[in-house]
Amino acid sequence: MSFFPKISFHHEVEEYLTKVFRNNELITALGTKEVESKYQSLLSHLSHPPGFTTVRVNTHLTSVKHVKKMLFEEIQKQFKGLCVPVLEHPKLQDILLIPVIGPRRNLKKHASEVIVGAQCGYAVLRGAHVYVPGIISTSKFMKAGDLVSVYSDIEGKCKRGAKEFEGVKVFLGNGISELSRSEIFSSSGPLKGMGIRMIEPVYLSPSFDNVLPSHLFLQNLPSVVVSHILNPQPGERILDMCAAPGGKTTHLATLMHDQGEVIAMDKTANKVKKIKENAELLQLNCIKAFCYDGTKALSLEKMEDEQEGPPFLPESFDRILLDAPCSGMGQRPNMAYSLTLKEVTSYQPLQRKLFTVAVKLLKPGGVLVYSTCTITLSENEEQVAWALKTFPCLQLHAQEPHMGGEGMRGAGLSLDQLKLLQRFDPSSMTLKGMEISSLQDSREDDLISLANKDCIGFFIAKFIKLNSK
Repeated sequence: MSFFPKISFHHEVEEYLTKVFRNNELITALGTKEVESKYQSLLSHLSHPPGFTTVRVNTHLTSVKHVKKMLFEEIQKQFKGLCVPVLEHPKLQDILLIPVIGPRRNLKKHASEVIVGAQCGYAVLRGAHVYVPGIISTSKFMKAGDLVSVYSDIEGKCKRGAKEFEGVKVFLGNGISELSRSEIFSSSGPLKGMGIRMIEPVYLSPSFDNVLPSHLFLQNLPSVVVSHILNPQPGERILDMCAAPGGKTTHLATLMHDQGEVIAMDKTANKVKKIKENAELLQLNCIKAFCYDGTKALSLEKMEDEQEGPPFLPESFDRILLDAPCSGMGQRPNMAYSLTLKEVTSYQPLQRKLFTVAVKLLKPGGVLVYSTCTITLSENEEQVAWALKTFPCLQLHAQEPHMGGEGMRGAGLSLDQLKLLQRFDPSSMTLKGMEISSLQDSREDDLISLANKDCIGFFIAKFIKLNSK
């Protein structure tokens, strides 16, 4: 049963998605009723957070067992003795899973209200406290120490500094204000730091503010799967084409035991800075990060011997990860998707430019993994069909580990080809909350199985380059 309303879209985006998820191939295979049911389920799931928090352990510095023990103690402290398990994943042996408790339906709402922006709200639903930059509005007389109810302005219509807001808002839980209204909206400029400490969130997830920062990395489960599928080996030269903020980059370096070279590129300087900071924090030395446009990363002329950054000569890399810029429709929670249809459809051509460069930069025998955090056909299965037609040197390859479902029908791929793809589809399980009582009675295997499904929407394809033609 849904706790939040289904995700909303611009009208033309909704029409576009309806056609995608009611395409003829799907209807022929599953029937109209099943197709419609799955689509409506997907819309409901997208507005709710995943059922588990996934933590990747930095095995370069520490062991999973050590972090598991520390996390269990930290969560008990945060949850005031509530016994929530920390689970090891049998197929992804560098992650820990923490079940999310909620939604908690009986929380009392307070008269004093705080309105936060949608992105801040989504972070709160995944365990964060409220930081001052995310606060848009507070009640008129709010003081430090007040009990407040926190709401998300999912449509972005609340004016900054407003004393009340009657628009569409979603209840996120209760907290204690760390600052007064006048301090939050001070004329001397926006403050930083914590604004509201959440004490009764609708979804109970641990906060990771300054918790073992060099030992763990918060990452969605499918994002961890990607690096394992690329399977980089010590001593190899790896390219992460669109690398920010560096979660997958640092994971690749860790899997290689920090031996070899991981080239990370992103075209935004601040994001490249973040990659370098994460590499330094996790004490990984084999990462070299460059601010560069991936579509221009190929050079056909020999460069200076000293140059280690882009552009690169053809066939320079053993393995390439293209975690492509995308429409991001698989991200959860998201209650009001803001992109227009023009923006949504702008990603396919960009992805093809990046993919073309990636194929040319890959050595014969090399591995190319393509991934997105979106749910459309045009950015996923259609890209695979296009790639196989455009590049005869590429062969679709089986993925290990394989925990998501097969690819979606509608792009003309064969059933055998669809089975080689991996689509994480949150609509494939029933939307229900997690109670602490039911958690105690659950088998660990069942919880792991649920975590594999109740995650963000994500897509992965793996290719092998057979020759250089």
